[in-house]
Amino acid sequence: MKTFEQEVKGGERFEFGKNWNSFLSSLNEQRIKEAEKSLCEMLELTDLKGKRFLDIGSGSGLFSLAARRLGASVYSFDYDPMSVACNEELKRRYFSGDDSWIIDRGSALDQEFLKALGKFDIVYSWGVLHHTGDMKQALDNVDDLVDKNGILFIAIYNHCNIASKFWWKIKKLYCSGTAGKIITCGVFIPYFFLKSCAESVFRKENVFLHYRKYRGMSILHDWIDWLGGFPYEYAKVEDIFSFFKARGFSLRNIKTTNSTANNQFVFVKN
Repeated sequence: MKTFEQEVKGGERFEFGKNWNSFLSSLNEQRIKEAEKSLCEMLELTDLKGKRFLDIGSGSGLFSLAARRLGASVYSFDYDPMSVACNEELKRRYFSGDDSWIIDRGSALDQEFLKALGKFDIVYSWGVLHHTGDMKQALDNVDDLVDKNGILFIAIYNHCNIASKFWWKIKKLYCSGTAGKIITCGVFIPYFFLKSCAESVFRKENVFLHYRKYRGMSILHDWIDWLGGFPYEYAKVEDIFSFFKARGFSLRNIKTTNSTANNQFVFVKN
């Protein structure tokens, strides 16, 4: 089995952690509050007091931080060592020495690692499981992590036939090396920028400022995350629904898209 470093060197994996490390410089109170708001809205809860919260593929650490501020005890882990470092930096800034926020390095495909974690009231994995290299196995693995009557909140890229296959090739090109990164960024960053400008005119609002309210994210870092996000898989809404229904979950909340973006699912384990 290849290491993280070998996968990156071989053009098989994007270094999400480097992108999130850059994002931390723009993190502020407003972004954190937007993250808290989006979490509560999808979970349909006002706070997370007394909840055990597992953040699978915690990335920048923003939503682990949001969950902790909302009162949950948090366990964060990520496969990317730089993402782990981002989580540790946020904990140092906001919850230094806090025993109720544990940060670890691990993989959503490592069954032995996951088994040792136990069960949680809320299992959260937003835009992660489709980047593992084996989405079906990763989806199957999260089942045992959710406690009885617990909540599973995941976001998975939507299946858009030709468009999804096209973006698979672009992401693969981005991760192929320096030349691939220059080509993809040189073509698509200006395209994304002009598209956003056009949307601002059409909507009569500043899309760039509006984007800050989307889960507390940064538009530029999200563009890079999208272009480089490899491995890359996707699924139809009905496939994800059927997958978890067969495992005893019922759907509590959902947000879908017609694009290649994420479909968001909140399930309850019956």
